[in-house]
Amino acid sequence: MQYMLLIYNDPSLEPAYGTPAFTEMMGGYFAASARMKADGVLRGGEGLQGVETATSFRIKGGKVETMDGPFAETREHLGGYYIVDVPDLDAALTYAALIPSAHFGTIEVRPLMDYNPAS
Repeated sequence: MQYMLLIYNDPSLEPAYGTPAFTEMMGGYFAASARMKADGVLRGGEGLQGVETATSFRIKGGKVETMDGPFAETREHLGGYYIVDVPDLDAALTYAALIPSAHFGTIEVRPLMDYNPAS
């Protein structure tokens, strides 16, 4: 089963770039990625650029609308994700616990839809 581990942070709570705390946090990300790779469960993942680079898109009543920024107004911003292939939710939660942002943000663990199940 594949799960997406969505990483949400409140930018005001994360360590400032260039500080020892930031370096430690990034080391935690590198270690989490290395562990997932070594365990053979990592299927993908990346960090996202800041919300100021986002464009939201929708079609309402046949008209295209685009808006600068993310759709939801929230203190926590989606900052990145991992995709892991593990047997169950408990295993996915084990890997989510490795993500440093879990200490000051939220990790949403969500199963991916499988539109091409093996026959």
